[in-house]
Amino acid sequence: MSTFNERKQLLTERYEALVKRKNEPEALGNGVFDRYVHPVLTAEHAPLAWKYDFNPETNPYFMERLGVHCVFNPGAIFLNGKYHLVARVEGNDRKSFFAIAESDSAVDGFRFRDHPILLPETSDPDVNVYDMRLVQHEDGWIYGLFCTERKDPSAPKGDLSSAIAQCGIVRTKDLKQWERLADLKTASNQQRNVVLHPEFVDGKYAFYTRPQDGFIDTGSGGGIGWGLSDTIENAVIESEVIIDERHYHTIKEVKNGQGPAPIKTDKGWIHIAHGVRNTAAGLRYVLYAFLSDLQEPSKVTHRPGGHLLAPEGIERVGDVSNVAFCNGVIARDNGDVYIYYASSDTRCHVAATTVDQLLDYCIHTPEDPLRSRACVEQRIALIERNLQLQP
Repeated sequence: MSTFNERKQLLTERYEALVKRKNEPEALGNGVFDRYVHPVLTAEHAPLAWKYDFNPETNPYFMERLGVHCVFNPGAIFLNGKYHLVARVEGNDRKSFFAIAESDSAVDGFRFRDHPILLPETSDPDVNVYDMRLVQHEDGWIYGLFCTERKDPSAPKGDLSSAIAQCGIVRTKDLKQWERLADLKTASNQQRNVVLHPEFVDGKYAFYTRPQDGFIDTGSGGGIGWGLSDTIENAVIESEVIIDERHYHTIKEVKNGQGPAPIKTDKGWIHIAHGVRNTAAGLRYVLYAFLSDLQEPSKVTHRPGGHLLAPEGIERVGDVSNVAFCNGVIARDNGDVYIYYASSDTRCHVAATTVDQLLDYCIHTPEDPLRSRACVEQRIALIERNLQLQP
């Protein structure tokens, strides 16, 4: 057998075994959610046709021509009886693009469609795009909000890293045909982690934003923002207010941002967000949750202290280590919730929970008192209550 045929056959067999591998929850869990053992998407899930030239005349050694480096930060939606992940795929060339993987199961069996999404461009073409949030809006469209990155035109000569990040917007009815709308306009110099609220608020489109002064540093950006726009086709937010602030010496002291669109419940909107703090080893990203008022989504009612989910084990290792990030969640009508999160900008995972569990967590987990002594007093109070219940 030729090198070409042997490698193609072995790689195909390995790919099929990976896609068909069954997933199981980790033992016991923490009572809030159940992590699953295997990632649901990795770079190895990228179809061979995306990476290899299948012509033995031009590729006799069956070597990669267009490598895939990472698959992470997926938007998520349940549509037409299937679970869909719109993943961020990063090639070896560092460019990111979007591709849809779908499965009949929420936790395994995800297979990419034949082609990635050929995203429409605006008159000012994107250099890089990433981290799409999907939302089924009450206006009947499915919207995808993502970060569009372009080189900073005011950067000094020779500075090839300064960039401008803004919010790009597309919409679709079927996850096949995508219409590109104008980028969101705000007063902020940079915008990342922008999410569309799934319902109108006061007859307007409502957005969760993350204003920041620089491409990396938030500067005066105070946390997760909120703003309204009269239209979506040319969305403009005139005024942003901060609804979830950053705080010193917390999991969100450096940056924080809304993850996916919030989950609607009879007790309010469940939000999953990410918080960033600095360490001697660099930035650490974790997930946290909060609850906002059902009628006034910009009014936060419960802020459980600490992280909801932090990277553990192999999740801490990857292209950008010590990162957990979520921009996709699926909440089923039966109350099941699947949180799709990425670890270390490398791979995609799933954690399963329910609306009832998340509500219990948000409502009954105490808020961070922001001082060490107060935290100890909070813990001692819990211990004392528990001791009184002991036989």
